[in-house]
Amino acid sequence: MTPVPPRPSRSRRRVGLAVLAALALVAPLPLVTAPAPATAAVALQEVMFVGNNWDGTADVIRSRGDYAKLGRINVIPDRAARLREIYLNPIKLAFFLGIRQGPGEGHDQLIDDMYTTPDGTALVVSRPSFADVVSIDLATGALRWRFPVSGYRADHMAVSPDGTRVAVSASTSNTVHVLDIRTGAQLGSFGAGDKPHENIYTDGGTRLWNMSIGEVNTDLDAPWLDWTKGDRRITVADTSTYQVVKVIDMRDRLDAAGRRDLSDAVRPAVFTPDGSRLYFQVSFFNGVVEYDVATDRVTRVATLPKNPATSEDRTTWVNDSRHHGLSMSPDGTRICVAGTMDDYATVMDRATLREGPLVSASKPYWATVSGDGRDCVISESGADQVTAISFATGQKVASVPVGDHPQRVRIGHIPEGWTPPAAG
Repeated sequence: MTPVPPRPSRSRRRVGLAVLAALALVAPLPLVTAPAPATAAVALQEVMFVGNNWDGTADVIRSRGDYAKLGRINVIPDRAARLREIYLNPIKLAFFLGIRQGPGEGHDQLIDDMYTTPDGTALVVSRPSFADVVSIDLATGALRWRFPVSGYRADHMAVSPDGTRVAVSASTSNTVHVLDIRTGAQLGSFGAGDKPHENIYTDGGTRLWNMSIGEVNTDLDAPWLDWTKGDRRITVADTSTYQVVKVIDMRDRLDAAGRRDLSDAVRPAVFTPDGSRLYFQVSFFNGVVEYDVATDRVTRVATLPKNPATSEDRTTWVNDSRHHGLSMSPDGTRICVAGTMDDYATVMDRATLREGPLVSASKPYWATVSGDGRDCVISESGADQVTAISFATGQKVASVPVGDHPQRVRIGHIPEGWTPPAAG
């Protein structure tokens, strides 16, 4: 259903007309620009990129040690052109405002996910409110290419093990697009469940798993209304043909494990290093589910502590998330969990699924692994910082301020001696 934007006041209508008049003077950028010419290989340094969802920026920080900030990238240099397109198209405008009032919590969602190109010269970014994927030149800050996704919102991405392909969820068209990371050309696509979300490459890059989460923007959150949430499933595609080779409905697997009480909307997920187990979070649940890939069954469920200060009113939880964010230590012995609505993160022992110390954090929204594999790095979207937690001790190591509402954190590479482009 197309979301209906709220009727603006007279004063807001006057402002809107003024904005339209100003934007009409801005010429739209070309859909695709030529990729940067090939250059001699340069030495690269490993870094972390932090996507500041409400800022439209990505902070670049060290990937280990002190996690010091190295610079910032503007990922919406074409903002005026995009807004011009949106405000002149009633359907695009309706979705744009719907994203702002729904998943954006009153803000535009300007960056969701990001990866660098193999040569470290560009950052490829999905932008939910602009319904596209763009490549940003890390030297100049200019657009190299732009790919509008099908539908009206872009979401989570994944990069292939060789770094040459990037997959993106088009959440309103139930489609996963796979693009050439250097040129932005579409290599293939496949259909998924309602609201495709997380993407993970497996089996050396020959398979791509997509998790659809269904409708998360309504207040129909009572357990008996679960049927209103849509078709939630895992879709597995062959990356040579982009044909769907397997569909996994976790409803049946959870029911067989005696957990009819849990939603089957698979949220962040992580595989063990050997690919034999999948650990994932589901909507409304403070815990982690373990799934055995070979036997195709849920084997264990771990319930984590609740924060007594967290409201039990499900409609107050952001996008049906209670916990949102998982990462695993490189040796597969520890799982780091972002307890989003419960305001903590913890490192679990994978053998026992017991939690470690609860590290206080403000609406942690993602978890990843440091470059040296020693720490879990979470984004604290409520405190505008990222925090590193030791896998070995479960204790906080460092916190670094970043931009407004950080969400995704990804390892990437930039040229040695890189300096950020001038702000624009």
